[in-house]
Amino acid sequence: MLLARSPLRISLGGGGTDLPSYYRQHGGFLIAAAINKYVYIALQRTYVPELIIRYSKYERVTDAGKVQHPIIREALALLENDGRYLEITSMADIAAGTGLGSSGSFSTALLKALHAWKHHLTPAEQIAAEACEIEIDRLKEPIGKQDQYISALGGITCFEFRPDDTVKAWPLAISQDTREELEDNLMLFFTGYSRSASAILREQDTKSKEGDAEMFNNLHFIKDLGLRSKVALETGAVEEFGRLMNEHWQWKRKRSPEMSNAHIDEIYGTALASGAVGGKLIGAGGGGFLLFYASDKPRLLRAMRAMGLSEVRFRFDFQGTAIVFRD
Repeated sequence: MLLARSPLRISLGGGGTDLPSYYRQHGGFLIAAAINKYVYIALQRTYVPELIIRYSKYERVTDAGKVQHPIIREALALLENDGRYLEITSMADIAAGTGLGSSGSFSTALLKALHAWKHHLTPAEQIAAEACEIEIDRLKEPIGKQDQYISALGGITCFEFRPDDTVKAWPLAISQDTREELEDNLMLFFTGYSRSASAILREQDTKSKEGDAEMFNNLHFIKDLGLRSKVALETGAVEEFGRLMNEHWQWKRKRSPEMSNAHIDEIYGTALASGAVGGKLIGAGGGGFLLFYASDKPRLLRAMRAMGLSEVRFRFDFQGTAIVFRD
């Protein structure tokens, strides 16, 4: 048996500029952080010439090409694995559709496991690139590259997405004191809404491909906010980073009427009046988790609990996608 895991992530600035429809024309930049909430993939040898798959559904097939789960099917095809005598099981600390990049984490954990099953020594960058090939190139999902890269590499990482499709990644130059302050004061709350990232991102992707000036201007500004967030964090100005989160959210909301709703707006307004410096929805929008930078954590926690929201506590993950058990 073999067990791989990949961390989920939060975006700290520049999110949305990692979509090919934007960065292939203008280049993208963002900062993302891996957190200690994971997607797990277990592989186990069986004694029947079939492929058994357990996730939210159960599949049992004799031909890997007939697998219904698209990412599993394409990953097996990419690695030329027929799946015979193999059982694949997936688990997660947090459900999909909540804005924490679970699809990218699933893809990277699966690829890491399948490579390890064949005793391949595979660099994190290759795992990320293969996950992007599956989701973006093969499955034509209108998504970006940050989820695959941050889950594979881990840490608090800066990414430059270049027009030639290459990705440059490097650790944010943040002090230990600033990292601990950031980790202590970021608070994550579930809104109660789940949604498909593809549905939200498809509108951005379509408008970018059509050369929509308003969408491009919005993403240019978001990219600049990502660069300003980098400066704020690297100089230890964490409250300034919190204010930039608020500015980011106001601009992000302009990208689509589906980005928010009246209840999310009410939660956000209450948070700003109750100890939050700034915040934003994590992921494509429309639901999932709200992330806040708090100047008064106890007050913010009381206010969110009064609205029926639960906090998910987290720490940063610096390991990235990894094999955590092998028998």
